[in-house]
Amino acid sequence: MLDATTRSGGTATVLPRTAATELAVVTPATELAVATPVTVPALPPGRAARWGRVLLSPWARFSLLVALLLAAVSTVLLFEPQRLLADGWPPQLGGAAAAVVFAVAYGLCTVAFVPRPILNIAAGALFGSQLGLASALAGTVLGAGLAFGLGRVLGQDALRPLLRHRWLKSADGQLSRHGFRSMLAARLFPGVPFWAANYCASVSRMGYLPFLLATALGSIPNTAAYAVAGARASSPTSPAFLIAMACIAVPALIGATLAWRKRHHLRARC
Repeated sequence: MLDATTRSGGTATVLPRTAATELAVVTPATELAVATPVTVPALPPGRAARWGRVLLSPWARFSLLVALLLAAVSTVLLFEPQRLLADGWPPQLGGAAAAVVFAVAYGLCTVAFVPRPILNIAAGALFGSQLGLASALAGTVLGAGLAFGLGRVLGQDALRPLLRHRWLKSADGQLSRHGFRSMLAARLFPGVPFWAANYCASVSRMGYLPFLLATALGSIPNTAAYAVAGARASSPTSPAFLIAMACIAVPALIGATLAWRKRHHLRARC
């Protein structure tokens, strides 16, 4: 220790800093805080893990998918988007902004099982042939992507073990091995409902990018025909309207013929 001389002639002892630090004053409140740490009650590890497995199980996710689809259908039935054909588009929206809003609404409606022909005709009637086609095609790809993503994340693990019937196995094998050309044919030739093709593809092992690309390319002719028909609906005897109706009817007839021939081919393979 060091000695220092005070004014009275005495000496004062100066303690080192480390020793002075050790002489901390401990109050009763400090002792209480140290003695009684705050603990937060938690679930037992086994119960928490069990609840986590239940919430993330395939059938729990599939139940969530069903609930979302029911909510979407209820919303469509409540707001009745088909009234656009009679009432027209809100006057405060116009031009490209209205086309973008329509494309988003189009995609959400297709997820909720609204038939695409009604939406395509509405796009042509509201925006004309060109802008209506662009808006409807964008909504088609958006709706297909949303349905495919929901089905893949929430429904695939629950539904794949149920693919035991020979028809289901054949369809799953076709989509898994030849996804792009199978989806392209389904979009080009009407016959399979739009929503059914989306969710069937999501349950299969088809890739996301081939699905979207086949949807975009295969939907152009049919969407364009309906958009032109909607734009020229006021003059049903015009050449454009008649050609559009022919472009709708001919692929449907070809698709029905191919489906009939494919049915025998699938039976032979099964």
